[in-house]
Amino acid sequence: MMTIQSSPLLRQALVADATTSAAFGLMMLIGAGALSAVFGLPEMLLRLAGLVLLPYAAFIGWLGLREEILKPIGWAVVLGNVLWAADSLLLFVSGWVAPTSAGYAFVIAQALVVLMYAEFQFVGLRRSRAVAV
Repeated sequence: MMTIQSSPLLRQALVADATTSAAFGLMMLIGAGALSAVFGLPEMLLRLAGLVLLPYAAFIGWLGLREEILKPIGWAVVLGNVLWAADSLLLFVSGWVAPTSAGYAFVIAQALVVLMYAEFQFVGLRRSRAVAV
């Protein structure tokens, strides 16, 4: 496997993504009941999303603190973020939810933030250098 020396941009993007993911994961896990009423999203969906975000945040936070990572893992994080954003928007066309205006705003805003992190991570990966073996 190809190991890279993470660029400063990649490390910063991973840590920022981890921080945001942990905060939103906790918010959705703990406050799912109240948020469900405000956003018009199922409480279980919010809880599950929160549960998914917490280990993800721990993992990418750990990656962001490392000088070297496996390049395929870095690309998997970028792809995962793009898929998360796409799935967030597909939620609207699925007909499975009937969000309020606040729910639409929340889902769209978080999808855009996730895409922003994916872009920073993409550029950070491109700036990273291969480690000589």
